[in-house]
Amino acid sequence: MNGVTGRMGYRQHLVRSILAIREQGGVDLGDGEVLWPEPVLVGRREDALRDLAERHGLTAWTTDLDGVLSDPDVDVYFDAQVTSARVDAIRKAIAAGKHVYAEKPTATDLDGALELARLAREAEIRHGVVQDKIFLPGLLKLKRLIEGGFFGEILSVRGEFGYWVFEGDWQDAQRPSWNYRAEDGGGIVVDMFPHWEYVLHELFGRVTSVQAHVTTHIPQRWDERGKPYQATADDAAYGIFQLEGGAVAQINSSWAVRVHRDELVEFQVDGTHGSAVAGLRNCRVQHRSATPRPVWNPDLPATFSFRDQWQEVPDNTEFGNGFKAQWELFLRHVARGEPYHWDLLAGARGVQLAELGLKSSAEGRRYEVPELAL
Repeated sequence: MNGVTGRMGYRQHLVRSILAIREQGGVDLGDGEVLWPEPVLVGRREDALRDLAERHGLTAWTTDLDGVLSDPDVDVYFDAQVTSARVDAIRKAIAAGKHVYAEKPTATDLDGALELARLAREAEIRHGVVQDKIFLPGLLKLKRLIEGGFFGEILSVRGEFGYWVFEGDWQDAQRPSWNYRAEDGGGIVVDMFPHWEYVLHELFGRVTSVQAHVTTHIPQRWDERGKPYQATADDAAYGIFQLEGGAVAQINSSWAVRVHRDELVEFQVDGTHGSAVAGLRNCRVQHRSATPRPVWNPDLPATFSFRDQWQEVPDNTEFGNGFKAQWELFLRHVARGEPYHWDLLAGARGVQLAELGLKSSAEGRRYEVPELAL
């Protein structure tokens, strides 16, 4: 597990996924067999790795990536490093014959992402990319509505994502400074457009075109040492995505917006038969048979709450951590060859959309999104 000293690698992948799987007794493969993941922590900072290992009772850690990749007892390579370091490390892992699971984006450009997908196919290894948003309770409920035909014909999707990331001068920033340096692989487009690609692709259909406006609202920030630096990467993006089948999606992404919604990300889906608003955990609906007749009258105050006219979708099941759920599916894929389509080619689609989004903004035009194939 390379990159576990970072926020996402540690919290979601090590603690809430791999260690949580161990706490539950492993992954039940059926027929009395259980898969027990044994993590090897990899990174550049020896002290940080030693501290993590001791904190969680682990014994295997190293700063020698080449050495651990040559270990025949290691089956899977996982990468949660900064994006700029990911391609070389995954390339080494594939050459060593390891199965690969990686955070997204898988590369800083489409050529690099496609190269990894080709190398993995040629090496006949099993490979996957983290696509955690589709495992969130709110989006699982939304998927249930889609599969049940609730919406009729889906017309549009409106997404709002973001929150205020402190600049770092008077309050510590909640995101690392490299996120705001383009030269280090930072930027909200390369971070979030890969998410929007798989969410849209999985739920509503392939993205066929993109038009985006990308900007840097906060030009100066302060790093982890309290030193000011210029933000060279974008911190907000406003995208319009045409989807296969005719629906249109509009998604705003910003690290410079104050939250006035129920959750940090929300998607409103409008269809001919009904609408829904889904967040990380919750989902509310309004069917056409229960849609009020709104009247525009700016001279009178509203005497009711529009939100109260919507119905909450029940859980009807227990939802676990989305990262952990996908880890379990990937480990079953490695151990049993069970179907798994969130692979490195799917990861390349996310890189492609981010690349075209940045190009669209720079040139002020809409771009078609070609279908990828190896």
